[in-house]
Amino acid sequence: MIRLLKLGVAVGLIWSLYWYGAAYSLRQGISGWFQVQQQRGWQADFADISTSGYPMRHITTLTSPALADPSNGTAWRADWLHLDNPAIWPGRQTIQFPPTAQRLSYFDRTVVLQAKGMTTDLHLAPGIDLQVQRLALNSGPWQIDGAAGQVAQAQALTVSMVQTDQPETYQFDVVAPEFSPGEFARRSAGSDAALPDSFQSLQLDMQVRFDRPWDRRALEDRRPQPVEINLKLGRAEWGALSLFATGAVTVDGNGVPTGRIAFKAENWRDMLAVLQGSGAIPQIALEPTARILNMLSSISGNPNALDVELTLKNGRVNLGPFPLGPAPFIYLR
Repeated sequence: MIRLLKLGVAVGLIWSLYWYGAAYSLRQGISGWFQVQQQRGWQADFADISTSGYPMRHITTLTSPALADPSNGTAWRADWLHLDNPAIWPGRQTIQFPPTAQRLSYFDRTVVLQAKGMTTDLHLAPGIDLQVQRLALNSGPWQIDGAAGQVAQAQALTVSMVQTDQPETYQFDVVAPEFSPGEFARRSAGSDAALPDSFQSLQLDMQVRFDRPWDRRALEDRRPQPVEINLKLGRAEWGALSLFATGAVTVDGNGVPTGRIAFKAENWRDMLAVLQGSGAIPQIALEPTARILNMLSSISGNPNALDVELTLKNGRVNLGPFPLGPAPFIYLR
């Protein structure tokens, strides 16, 4: 009995030494990462860092964290941030965000995000490279407010990125139940569209192959760049408006996409009214656009539905037989 007691005390002492040592290493690693970003010209700071969760977990709390990258004008700050992981393996992190305001900026534009129960699960593969196996953001009710009013809200949000059997390929899924674009967007759409407050469905199912896996080099060196994009399904349903998209494109080293994306739009005339009301289509282009879409819908056999294909080739975009202009560059900064 005494031997078992001594063994238990010894194991407890060793585990305690490990726990406190690992907690110290985690704090030093996080502080070191912030210092490296400062050396790169970022604003990267926090007011305090502490660890709790003994004996089975490490819960690292950052108070008043702030990050800003001057190269692309993006910035983020919050009241606090919790990094929660099993004590035995820090590569399985759950990041907890505060329910209070988080401020997101892009150059001189700032929006305020408030979300209940927002967490991010980060699973890293053991090893020096720390490849991302899973990155998933989940949230309860959330909303984004800008200078002109509410930008968007939803009752929940799920965004996931999961590594497949091919290390460079990731599966992306996005679901936002009861997504609402906000009062400003609905006012811009105009009252004639008679749109409900929220989308019935907003979903994205996509697989992307990058030029290398996502790992620690994505922060230290450069972001992995997409090489192939397979859009299995993009779906948005808002009142009588329905939009479905599917297709595949390849992306060369300069970020130029090549491929085809098929679109199906139901009640496209109402959709055109929404775009007109929001100012997305200038008045002078409205009649020619409506004429082209009317012709394309007639070809598809259903005047109330559009079934068209976007072709991306040689840096240009065509809608069916009609040229639309230059293709967007696909490059992650």
